[in-house]
Amino acid sequence: MMLQYVDYFIEHLRVEKNASPMTLTCYRTDLNQFFDYMADDYEIPSEELKKDVINHQSVRRYLGHLQMRGLSRATMARKLASLRSFVRYLCREAVLDGNPIAVIATPRQEKKLPRFLYPEEVKILVEAPDTGSVMGMRDRAILELLYATGIRVSELVALDLNHIDTRERMVRVLGKGNKERIVPIGSQAVQAIDTYLIKSRRYLLAKNSNRSTGALFLNRFGSRLSARSIRNVINKYVEEIALNQKVSPHTLRHTFATHLLNGGADLRSVQELLGHVKLSTTQVYTHVTNERIKNIHKEKFPRR
Repeated sequence: MMLQYVDYFIEHLRVEKNASPMTLTCYRTDLNQFFDYMADDYEIPSEELKKDVINHQSVRRYLGHLQMRGLSRATMARKLASLRSFVRYLCREAVLDGNPIAVIATPRQEKKLPRFLYPEEVKILVEAPDTGSVMGMRDRAILELLYATGIRVSELVALDLNHIDTRERMVRVLGKGNKERIVPIGSQAVQAIDTYLIKSRRYLLAKNSNRSTGALFLNRFGSRLSARSIRNVINKYVEEIALNQKVSPHTLRHTFATHLLNGGADLRSVQELLGHVKLSTTQVYTHVTNERIKNIHKEKFPRR
């Protein structure tokens, strides 16, 4: 039955592909949702679904169902990508004789420019925490580091003390696929991190009964911060400063890349700093900088 192959596939991703826990959860959720829909469609328990339920007609019906639910094209594309990976696995394992969904096209994506903050907005945001308090010093270090490096929130929460060298102004980041990269950090971020390490972290660590965690950033119980906690930190200060837009950790990543390109950095260097495998992933930021160039031309060119 098909559900057992979902378990085999997830284990394959974990062992062979070294996929992150978040990736595994997303794949399992996407596949379970597909088979739940198939079970309703065929009016049988999901445990009894066989391999013939995966065909181009059933998948087209599923995509139509997702569209009727109002899901975005990006979400539909991701769910289809999960199913495609699963089907390719089944083909390699000789469970399927051929790929029955190879002819299905990915939903055309809407082109959205990444949101970013202007330098004045970033300054207000990162300086919002009260650095006279233990939590405020920690939060300032978090915000400074996110903006200074453009690292993903998952990469931030995975940082250990031995990953950062404030003397050399470098942070060692373990990215997607366990690929390591070295990212430089500026003086203001270094100062915020040093302040946190000297004056704040030891108080937070004292709340941990084991007092042995190597995590760089700790929560109020002295344990490693979660990605959700980082988002809550950002939401707190966005609300405090009444910033009139939604800001996520990824917004600071977009801001980092946009400000580098606006400052004259080349695309390849930004690609390496962000940890993008493909240059095309980084090229989305050129649309942002092109918009800036258009606005400058419109404002400054005398014959318009």
